[in-house]
Amino acid sequence: MPPEKPIYAHRDDDPHLTDDALADKVLRFIGYATLIDTSEISVIALGEIVVLSGEVASETDIRCAGDAAASVSGVSSVENRLTVKPGQTRPDEAGDG
Repeated sequence: MPPEKPIYAHRDDDPHLTDDALADKVLRFIGYATLIDTSEISVIALGEIVVLSGEVASETDIRCAGDAAASVSGVSSVENRLTVKPGQTRPDEAGDG
């Protein structure tokens, strides 16, 4: 059964999207491009500025989500407010000390 909404489609590249449509496009692209679980990520678009908030599994996911959001057509700036879920830091990202 096909998903309710396509993950990402070329018609998403319309540069004249409403704020809500751009936010939806960014969230879908983050999931498509990074394979990050986006179930706890919220995206708000204000013109061409996008704000990411919520929790992800690691610091790497925070950076990847921000990079993916910044690469979306129609986004000029990203404010990344994502945080790591408590207890979710992966061993390879723990401090060396």
